[in-house]
Amino acid sequence: MSTLDEKAKEASTEAVDEVETVLPPKEKKQDNGPWGYIILFFIIGFAASLVIGWGIFPKLLYSQKKQPIDFNHVIHVEAVEEGCESCHFFREDGSFSGVPKLVQCVDCHEEVMGEDPNEVKFVEEYVAKGQEVPWLVYSKQPDCVFFSHIAHVKMGKIECDTCHGHIGESTHSRVYEENRFTGYSRDIWGKNIAGLKKNTWDRMKMDDCAECHAENKAVPKTVERLPWPISWMPRPYEKPTSSQVRTQIDKDACFVCHK
Repeated sequence: MSTLDEKAKEASTEAVDEVETVLPPKEKKQDNGPWGYIILFFIIGFAASLVIGWGIFPKLLYSQKKQPIDFNHVIHVEAVEEGCESCHFFREDGSFSGVPKLVQCVDCHEEVMGEDPNEVKFVEEYVAKGQEVPWLVYSKQPDCVFFSHIAHVKMGKIECDTCHGHIGESTHSRVYEENRFTGYSRDIWGKNIAGLKKNTWDRMKMDDCAECHAENKAVPKTVERLPWPISWMPRPYEKPTSSQVRTQIDKDACFVCHK
């Protein structure tokens, strides 16, 4: 029996060895190391950056201010004859009046008309005291920018709402948003922090001016200047003619808009 038992054990041992050789070895668990955590932190950081950059930062960057008087454009447009130009007119020298002064309002608002609290405030705090209303101008450009309204409205035949939107249809003054660093209105950069726009009045950057000029084929013209010394060298934006006795300056040169 012992001999049979030994043979049986040997047979079983050989069978087990054969099975182990047929079965594939067990795969070890792969260790990815720190990469899993790095990818996770990257995704979390990227998501947080989007939330802060696109949601929280714009709210912190711009302060919100209310106009001193809640102005109703609809009522005033219906009461005048020439639309926008009744209050925003061109002077005899071609300059633009801009925001109306108190003297233009006194004719109709010398006394309180109606029971509107804004009307009462306007008459009592500004008209009666002879003080100008400190309006917050949405479209105010930086000091280095010169914009000619007469060149665009009269010569270019551009409507007011092209740049200012349908403000004549507003019944209330919208909130004025001011950049805390530059002090400029958000209307210059635009509401979309990425700089995208749907309408022509969504922003007032130099790129928008160039785009409008290109679309309307505003071909640069040249203007002759007074004679200058021949010894002077022409500047990059000047084209010398007649041996540099006279020069021609492109109307789309930088200094035309940037004084």
